[in-house]
Amino acid sequence: MTGFARHVPEARGLGMTSQRARDRLVERLAEDGIADRRVLDVIRSLPRHLFVDEALATRAYEDTALPIGQGQTISQPHVVARMTEALIEHGLPKRVLEIGTGSGYQCAVLAALVEKVYTVERIEELLRNARRLFRKLGIANVRSRHDDGRLGWPDDAPFDAIIVTAAGAEVEQALLAQLAPHGTLVAPVGPAGRQTLLRIRAGEDGWVRESLGLVSFVPLLGGVG
Repeated sequence: MTGFARHVPEARGLGMTSQRARDRLVERLAEDGIADRRVLDVIRSLPRHLFVDEALATRAYEDTALPIGQGQTISQPHVVARMTEALIEHGLPKRVLEIGTGSGYQCAVLAALVEKVYTVERIEELLRNARRLFRKLGIANVRSRHDDGRLGWPDDAPFDAIIVTAAGAEVEQALLAQLAPHGTLVAPVGPAGRQTLLRIRAGEDGWVRESLGLVSFVPLLGGVG
């Protein structure tokens, strides 16, 4: 029984939401190239079915994105795992900024691995739901803000790592400015249908950009809602 299941009975799941379903998902992720055992162990323990609508709970451990309302989605588990793996590959960051809280699932994965997560969401209803889940699951190392994610969280910068869960045409300069020296930023970039997952790190002659493959994300929008 996982720690979450011990404290939150609904986290245990049943049938298509059971621990066995989570184990099968982790097996698929490992077969598809996710190698970091820390990431796989978190996904094994985290009750993804609580981060989606109850009507979709039986699909929570499929390796697919699912709608969460407000025109947003919970990312495909493989993408969550790949982004997390890329973010921590060169060492576990202490303080991570997440742009786009969404369902709260990616944030919860990070919170199980790092000291502190700062997460920004522009849609207030989604942020309320995520905060409720964080409290329910006893996730206490997350600070959240209802704001335009393109602005980041400048008053608590710099961050050891930044993860962006929506795609802009380019990486926002405001976010790069909030990255600590030798920090890592992972973000999808590009228009719908032609998005690339980028990892950006500071090098001797400026930013070093590395393509991690094709992805599909909702667009990174400004303002608040």
